[in-house]
Amino acid sequence: MQRRDTPDPSADLVLRGGTVHTLDQDDTTGTAIAIRHGRILRVGGDAEVTASIGRRTRVIDLDGRAVIPGINDSHLHATWLGAMWPNTVFGAMDAGAAAPPPVDGDPHDTSHSAPLLTTRAERRAAILRAGELIASLGITSYTEPGIGPGEDGGATGCFGQDVFDAYVELEAERRLTARVNVLALFGVLDGPSTLRDVTTGLRSLERETTRPTWLRVAGVKLFADGIPPMHQAWTRHRYPDGTSGGLLVAGLDEEERAENLRRMIVEANRLGYQVGIHATGDRTIDTAIAAVEDALRDSRAELRHYIIHGDLVGPGELARMATLGMGLNVQPGIAVKTASWLAAVLGDDVAASAWPIGEAARAGVSVSLSSDAPILAPDWRQGIADADAWLGAPLSGPTATADRMRALLRGYTVAPARQDGAEPWKGTLEPRKVADLCVLETDPLNVAASELPTVGVELTVVDGELVYEREPVYMR
Repeated sequence: MQRRDTPDPSADLVLRGGTVHTLDQDDTTGTAIAIRHGRILRVGGDAEVTASIGRRTRVIDLDGRAVIPGINDSHLHATWLGAMWPNTVFGAMDAGAAAPPPVDGDPHDTSHSAPLLTTRAERRAAILRAGELIASLGITSYTEPGIGPGEDGGATGCFGQDVFDAYVELEAERRLTARVNVLALFGVLDGPSTLRDVTTGLRSLERETTRPTWLRVAGVKLFADGIPPMHQAWTRHRYPDGTSGGLLVAGLDEEERAENLRRMIVEANRLGYQVGIHATGDRTIDTAIAAVEDALRDSRAELRHYIIHGDLVGPGELARMATLGMGLNVQPGIAVKTASWLAAVLGDDVAASAWPIGEAARAGVSVSLSSDAPILAPDWRQGIADADAWLGAPLSGPTATADRMRALLRGYTVAPARQDGAEPWKGTLEPRKVADLCVLETDPLNVAASELPTVGVELTVVDGELVYEREPVYMR
C-alpha cells in the first residue's frame, strides 16, 4: 500500500489505442502516451503505458487516431489574424489579380478602413480569438514576428508596443493557450528602419518575462527588403522597368544602407538577440549572410539567426547559411500562390529556381515551414500539401511518401523548435519534454499530402492540458 507522503508516480493523462509519432531522430512510434505534470512520461505500447494509469489518471481512448507533436507556426501574426479572421489577405483578393500585396500585407493602407484595433481590450480579444482558432488546428506554439514601438503609429493597431503589453497581461492571467515567441520591431512594418532606432531599441529592450516557456522575447525582426512581384526585392536581376529593387534600411545610398543593415545585425548579435531577417532578393540575402558572418567572428553564441521568406536564395547562400547555423523560414502556400507573379516580373527561369525548400534541406539548412497568417489561413495541413506540391513527386513507393510526410511534419515541429532555441524541451514527443501535442483523426503517414487538409484535428494538448477537443471524448 502506498504511503500518503509518497508522491503519486502515476500519469495525469494517458492516450492509448492509436499511433503516436514522436518525430524523434529514430522515428520512434508507439500506440500510447503518458503525461505527468505537463511533461511526457512515456511513449510505448498500450500494455507498457497502462502501467502508468492510476486512480486519478484521465484516460483517452484514441480508437485508432494518431498523435503528433504540437504544431509550431513559426511565422504567424496572431493579433492581426484575430482582428481579421475569417478574412485573409489572399482570401480577400480577386483570384485574377495581376499583382499581389506585400508579403506581410499592406497594413499602412488607410484608404479603405479605420484601424482594426484601437484599445487594449480589443487587442486582448484579438489575441484570444486567434488562440481559439489555432488551438482548433493543433497549433501549440507560434512566433509573433514583429511587434513593438516601431509600429505604435501603425494603421492597423495590430503591431505596436501595446500588443506586447496585452500579451504580458494575458500570460500573467494564464489565458494563453499556445506558447508565444516574440520578435521586436523597431522600424516600420514592410517599411524602412533607421540604424539609430534599431540599435537604441535593442539596448533598451526588456527581455525578461515571468514564464519564458510561455512568452519569450527572442530578438528582433528586420525588414531588409520587400518582395519581387512589387519590384521591392533587392536582386541582381532586372525588373521590367529596368530597376533592381533596394534595401528598406535607411541610408543615403546603396552602400550606406547595406552597412547600416550589417551594423544592426552585428549589434543584435552582440547583445544576445536572435535576428529574423525579412529578405527575399538574392542581393539582400547575400548582404544579410555576410553581416551574420561578421557578427559571429567575435561571438559564436548559437542565436539561430534566420532568413524569413528567402524567395531568391541561391545554392551558394544556402551553403553559407548551413555553415553559420542559420535557418530559413518559408511559407509554401505563398510560393504556390505567387509563382506566376514572380515569373511575370523576373522570368520563368528565376521563378523555377525560387523558394528552394528541398535544396535548402539538402544543404543542411534547418527549414521551418509557416503560414504568415493572416496572409494565408493558419492551416499547417494546407501548408504541407502546398510544400509537397512545390517539391514535386517523391521517389516512388509508400516508403518515400511516408518519409516525405515525416520531413514536412518536422518542418512544422522539430525545425521551429530549433529556431526557438527550444529543441531540448519541445518539438518531439520524448520523455521529459513538454506535453504539447495534437490528435488527428487518421495517421498522416497513411494519406497523400494533397488529402491532409481534409484530416480533422481531434484534440490539442498544451502543457498536458486539453485546450481543444473537436467532440467530447471518452475519459476515464
